[in-house]
Amino acid sequence: MMIETFFLYSQLFFLAYFVGLYGIYLNLNIISFFSIWHYMQSHNSSDLPETFTQVEIPISLLIPAYNEENTIVDSILSLLQLQYQEYEIIVINDGSSDNTLKNIIDYFDLIIFPEAYRIRLKTAPIRNIYVSRKYSNLRVIDKHNGGKADSLNAGINTSRYPLFCAIDADSVLQPNSLVKVVRPFLENAHTVAAGGTVRIANGSSFESGFLERSALPRNLLALFQVGEYLRAFLFGRLGWSSANALLIVSGAFGVFHKETVVSVGGYLVNTIGEDMELIVRLHRILRSQKRKYRIVFVPDPICWTEAPEDLATLKSQRIRWHRGLSESLWKNKSLMLNPKAGVVGMVAFPYMVLFEWGSPLVEIIGMFVIGIGFYFDFISYEAMLVLLALSIGFGILLSVIAIMLEEMSFHIYPKTRYVIILFFTAIIENIGYRQLNSWWRIIAMVQWMIGKRAKWGEMKRTASWKQQD
Repeated sequence: MMIETFFLYSQLFFLAYFVGLYGIYLNLNIISFFSIWHYMQSHNSSDLPETFTQVEIPISLLIPAYNEENTIVDSILSLLQLQYQEYEIIVINDGSSDNTLKNIIDYFDLIIFPEAYRIRLKTAPIRNIYVSRKYSNLRVIDKHNGGKADSLNAGINTSRYPLFCAIDADSVLQPNSLVKVVRPFLENAHTVAAGGTVRIANGSSFESGFLERSALPRNLLALFQVGEYLRAFLFGRLGWSSANALLIVSGAFGVFHKETVVSVGGYLVNTIGEDMELIVRLHRILRSQKRKYRIVFVPDPICWTEAPEDLATLKSQRIRWHRGLSESLWKNKSLMLNPKAGVVGMVAFPYMVLFEWGSPLVEIIGMFVIGIGFYFDFISYEAMLVLLALSIGFGILLSVIAIMLEEMSFHIYPKTRYVIILFFTAIIENIGYRQLNSWWRIIAMVQWMIGKRAKWGEMKRTASWKQQD
């Protein structure tokens, strides 16, 4: 009798959990649909360069680089061709052991320059600062290894402009991306952070920093990640941004008000998820100070980045991401159900804890309990189908909706066959791939709980999207 009661309540719990999870997701989809429609109506991309010419806020582009010899030159070239009035590029070589620094020195004709700068955030020692004899707005900081957060802090110390943009070294921006992602700072003086959309570069073709052709990757793992990124950016972040409750701005492409970031202590070097932690900390501190502020997601400024194409690299990335989520939430736990934090404390933060942080645990345990219960006839066939439909069926539905939002708005992938492939991928990824990701995230949770030292992990780059010389 006790066993039957256990399985009965387990069914009710999992049913309630998945109904709550996907109910929130569907609401975010509805909000995102109207947000994208409004955005497309009010932001005519053809008008942007003319509209903001001569009033753009000067910005410093910070590119931390550790062992990025395959992609760093193309990333810098893309940044040098941005349509923006005044900006500087600061590459921070974080003690690379490969030819990252040599490649930059050779291609851009760098020389050592004895530059004075203000140390506002403590960082690992800087060896040299280089300037380019070809491009006056390009500088390179060569420093001892201290990690990505430490590199960004070093870049903030040496930056000259009121805004800074953090960009991954393997990423490529489109020429108008910077103009678009800075727009919220011009529209509202209370904006402290803005993030753009990150897309998968694998399968597409780039030359000298320019996108030549957008296409889907042939590698199945990278193809799965296209759908993941569409869901994360087109309805996840857009929905929360509408309520000024966005808790994540991608470390691959985010713009910040420098003085505000310095005032809260810059990036924390003792966390592996420095990008999310900074955003959550900004919410916590600015809410406690009762300051007016906005943290915004802008859907159409695009940053292209390379996705892992092998299981080992993907596993390392996903463990790092969920470990970073765990650390970010724990370090800012005072936001949890804090009425003084408004929507952030009462809705967004609990959602992240219950449905983003806790979902892999519920999903894996749930599938195990359902399987055991069905095998021993404690769970009926009909009940099992309902729970699987909620778990897998709604996952497929959300992926399909994200693809539809993409096609209705930005239509990055022009060929009909690409859309068909994405629809089939939306089905396949929810059977096996998603559960594998959940298992990796559980590993991250266990590592964090037992205090195992976090490791960045080696990120294998193929640079298959880059045109070869």
